[in-house]
Amino acid sequence: MTKENVTQNQITEGVIWRQLLIFFFPIMIGTLFQQLYNTVDAVIVGRFVGKQALASVGGSAAVLSNLIIGFFTGLSAGATVIISQHYGARNTRRLHESLHTAYAFSIIASIVIAVLGWFLTPWLLTAMKTPADVLTDSILYLRIYFLGMISVLIFNMGSGVMRAIGDSRRPLYYLIVCCLLNIVLDIIMVLVFHLGIAGVAVATVISQSVSAILVTRALMRSYDLLKLIPASIRIAPAMLRAELRIGFPSGLQSCMYGITNIIIQAAVNGFGTDPAAAWAAYGKLDAIFWTVCGAFGIAITTFSGQNYGTRRYDRIFRSVRICLAMSLGICGTLLVFLMVFCRPLYHIFTTDINVVKIGVYMLRYITPSYIVFVFIEILSGALRGIGDVLFPTLITLGGVCFVRLPWILLVVPRHHELSTILVSYPMSWIATAVLLIIYYFYRRSRLRDRIDTAL
Repeated sequence: MTKENVTQNQITEGVIWRQLLIFFFPIMIGTLFQQLYNTVDAVIVGRFVGKQALASVGGSAAVLSNLIIGFFTGLSAGATVIISQHYGARNTRRLHESLHTAYAFSIIASIVIAVLGWFLTPWLLTAMKTPADVLTDSILYLRIYFLGMISVLIFNMGSGVMRAIGDSRRPLYYLIVCCLLNIVLDIIMVLVFHLGIAGVAVATVISQSVSAILVTRALMRSYDLLKLIPASIRIAPAMLRAELRIGFPSGLQSCMYGITNIIIQAAVNGFGTDPAAAWAAYGKLDAIFWTVCGAFGIAITTFSGQNYGTRRYDRIFRSVRICLAMSLGICGTLLVFLMVFCRPLYHIFTTDINVVKIGVYMLRYITPSYIVFVFIEILSGALRGIGDVLFPTLITLGGVCFVRLPWILLVVPRHHELSTILVSYPMSWIATAVLLIIYYFYRRSRLRDRIDTAL
C-alpha cells in the first residue's frame, strides 16, 4: 500500500477532528484562491479603470457566471459522491467508469454552455436591468469568459474528483500557481496594454486553462486506484444516470439560489450604478464566508461518502457533530471580522465614498444571519455524502420558492428599499435550516436502526 493510500484511509479510520482539519484547510485555501480569480479582476478594474468597470465585472456578469458554475458544480457533486463511495469500497472498475463519464460530461456541457452563453448574454444582462453605462463592458467580459468555459468545468470536475478520494492538497497547489498567474496577467493586460475589461477576462481564461491542464495531468499520473485515460473518456449511460440522480437535485438547488440572486441583482440595479457597484464588492467580501463554510461542506460530504461506502455509519454521526462545531466557531469568528473591518475592506475595491457607505450598510445588515446557513451547509453536505439529495433539495427549494421568491416579487416592489431586498436572505435561511435539522435527525434515526439490525 502506498503512502498516499495510508493517508487517505484516515478518513475512515483516523481521528475525526484532526482529519477534518487536515482535509478542510487545503480546500478552504484553494477555494479562496479560486475566488480570487474574479476578485482580483474586480480590484484591478475598480481601482484603475473605475466604478463602472467594477460593476461590469462584479455585478450582473458575476451573478450570471456564478449561476452557471454553481449549477454545474451541483451536477458534478453527483460524480464526486459516487467516486468517494466507490473509493471507500475500493471498487476500481466503477471508479474508472465514473471518472471518465464525469470528464466526458464536463466537455459536452462546456460546449453547450459556451454557445448558449455567447448568444444569450446581451439578452440576459438587459433582462437583469444592468445599468446602461456598464452594459457594453459586461457583455464583453461575459462573452470572453464563456469562451473559456471548458477550462472552468474541467477544473471544477477534476478537483472535485481529487477531493473525493481524499486529496485536497494538489488542487490547492494548482490554484495558488494559477491565481498568481492571473494577478500578473491582470496587471499586464490593464496597466501595460490598457485592455481594460477585455484584458482581465482574457487573463482569467488563460489562468483557468492552466489550472485545468494541471488537474488533468495529475489525474492521468498521480493515483494508483484512479487514473484518467484520455482514450477512455466517454459516457457510460448507467453511470451517468447514477451521477445525475445525485447531482441534478444539487444542481437544481444551486440554480434556484442563482436565479433568486439574478432577481435580487436586477432589483439592486434598479437603484443605480453606486448600489450595483457596492453589491458587486459585497459579493467579493462575503465570498470569504462562503469559501470557509463551503470547504467544511465538501469535507463532510467526502467523510460521509467514504464512511458510508465502508458502512461506518457511527463515524458519520460523529463527523457531523465535530464538523458542525468547528464550522460554527471558525465561521462565527470570520463574520465578526467582516463586521468590524468592512469599511477598510471596501476601500480595497473602490475609493468612491458613496459606494463604500452603501456597501458597509449592506454587509452589516445581512452578515449576522449567515451563521444560520452553517447548519444548512453541513447537514446537507452530510446527507449528500450518503446519497440522500432529493428531500434536502426539496427543503432548500421550499425556502427559496415559498419564502424568498414571493418576498422579492410581491413585497419588494411595494417597499422599494435596500433593506427590504436584504431581509429575504435570513428569512429563507431560517425556514430552510429548521426543516433540514428535523429531516437530518429523522435520517440519522433510520441509519441507527440499520446499525441495530446488522448487530
